[in-house]
Amino acid sequence: MSQPPRRPRTLNDARTEAEAAFKKVTAKPVEAPVVKKQGLPGVKEMVSLRIDQDVLEHFQNDGPGWQDRINAALRKAAGL
Repeated sequence: MSQPPRRPRTLNDARTEAEAAFKKVTAKPVEAPVVKKQGLPGVKEMVSLRIDQDVLEHFQNDGPGWQDRINAALRKAAGL
């Protein structure tokens, strides 16, 4: 009778194998890069925004176009 073939010895010890199994289970999946949504030039979006009354009055004091002035100030603050 012939003996069954021997299983090859593992090259890693139990600790190394346990660490590898742990890493496999706890590794964070690679996330796809976030694609920045490009806005269409000149398209405005309606939003509701809470700002201090004195700030609103500052922009409204110069008359019509206060929303455009707020938009321009926000663009400048955002570095756009």
